[in-house]
Amino acid sequence: MTFTLPRRAPADDRTGRLQIYRDDGPICVLLGRLVQGQLPPLPGVLVAAVVTSVLLLAGGGEQAGVALFAPVVALLLTGPASSHSHGGRLDWLVPPMIRAIEYGYLAVLGFAHDLSAPLIYLLIAVLAYHHYDTVYRTRQKLWPQEWVFTAGLGWEGRMLIVAAAGLAGILPFAYAALAVYLGVLFGVESVRTWTKTGRGTGVMVDLEKEEETGS
Repeated sequence: MTFTLPRRAPADDRTGRLQIYRDDGPICVLLGRLVQGQLPPLPGVLVAAVVTSVLLLAGGGEQAGVALFAPVVALLLTGPASSHSHGGRLDWLVPPMIRAIEYGYLAVLGFAHDLSAPLIYLLIAVLAYHHYDTVYRTRQKLWPQEWVFTAGLGWEGRMLIVAAAGLAGILPFAYAALAVYLGVLFGVESVRTWTKTGRGTGVMVDLEKEEETGS
């Protein structure tokens, strides 16, 4: 397995990175293909962030079930733009906003259902590691493989799973199962990638110089 091909065929490093940083899963990719890159990503993710926040606030009390619909809303508003080139001046805001939606949803939903804080933090920490690793390796010209995002379920898949688990009353099991599964998946894949890279050409990338060149 090589690590030279990008997940999608980006127009340049910047737009390719932004698409990868979204961490879309199979559902988002499918919706994006239907739209064929014609929908700009920023408006949808802005509306998704607002609507998700409102649903989480409304579901913080006795109406906790309302918050479980937030992933569907976020998916429908954000998913169709996944195939866009993300070349707009402010499109760099899209990945961090998707991260805020996912992390915020997992945190608020978990605490609203009285899950243990360590379990919530563990799942979010696993995801944070995956996203940090993705950012760092792309700066080293190591593009993640498609199967990593598919197996990782994507931000939308993870949110939909915990929402379904909340409706079924098995939310603690879902958080624990996702933390273990994703921790093993992302951890093993990351170690394997960096180990193979260390045994390769030995070419190092000056990140500061690269950032200056790209700006």
